[in-house]
Amino acid sequence: MTHRIFIDGGVGTTGLEINERLAGRPELSIITLDEDRRKDASARREALNAADIVILCLPDDAAREAVALIDNGRTRVIDASTAHRVADGWTYGFAELEPGHRDRLANSRFVANPGCWPTGFLALVRPLVLAGLLPGDWPVTVSGASGYSGGGKSMIAEYEGAEGAPSAFRPYGLGLAHKHVPEMLRYSGLQHPPLFAPAVANAYRGMIVEVPLQLRALPGAPSVADVHGVLAAAYAGSPIVSVEALEDSAAMTQVRLEHVGATDRLALFVFGNEAAGQARLVAALDNLGKGAAGAAVQNLNILAGLPETAGLRL
Repeated sequence: MTHRIFIDGGVGTTGLEINERLAGRPELSIITLDEDRRKDASARREALNAADIVILCLPDDAAREAVALIDNGRTRVIDASTAHRVADGWTYGFAELEPGHRDRLANSRFVANPGCWPTGFLALVRPLVLAGLLPGDWPVTVSGASGYSGGGKSMIAEYEGAEGAPSAFRPYGLGLAHKHVPEMLRYSGLQHPPLFAPAVANAYRGMIVEVPLQLRALPGAPSVADVHGVLAAAYAGSPIVSVEALEDSAAMTQVRLEHVGATDRLALFVFGNEAAGQARLVAALDNLGKGAAGAAVQNLNILAGLPETAGLRL
């Protein structure tokens, strides 16, 4: 069976990355529009309704408009924007969220691709909440740094323009109302929004997400090994998410932004000091890979009933 795929917004940063991952796959037929027809509503409507699966790589309002153009009751949608991540009727597209979530995705018509920051955050926090190690009312802090490609074409132009990069490290979201916080809250199992402190680094791609924990203050004072054990069990056998062995993490002196390179992998680390009762949980991913295009292709594979890692860079 050949699956017809249309990427609406396929010439943007994420769309181009998705196209690269889908190229040369004989089980997929890619519907394309000539440049002069990409903003033609009738042409887009035709393509959207002709596809078996649509991937939207559009700004939020444009994504909502695209969904409204689909009127056949059949086409399945993966939305890479923020528009539908906490919307009713949409399934959150983080396959590793919890046991059974892949089956929910496979049977869904509308899938909201996760944000890059929430991908790392949820991978670290959700299993701990499910296991009861991290109480739902705990005041969680999450910080990190991302490559500037996460800001799309405008930020890429800002960093790569003639005037040079604005800075090597630039904290943002200073009003504590980042657009990714609602999905962090919705899918983590936490009762209160995490305090989120993101930053942009002077690197094209890559991402580090960190959640520090005062283990001695948590109920039962879990050990570093307890935290690691929960995460290791949650992702055992995953071809995409890895949890570094405690002894290997202990030998590390740093985690680089480009740790996973331009791949679709998600690497998790538990660093800690047992004597101090403290831990630093770190997720390393490519903001354009598992944080965007890689997740979209993984979700496409799940919806189409194809091998989950087909086309991924692992």
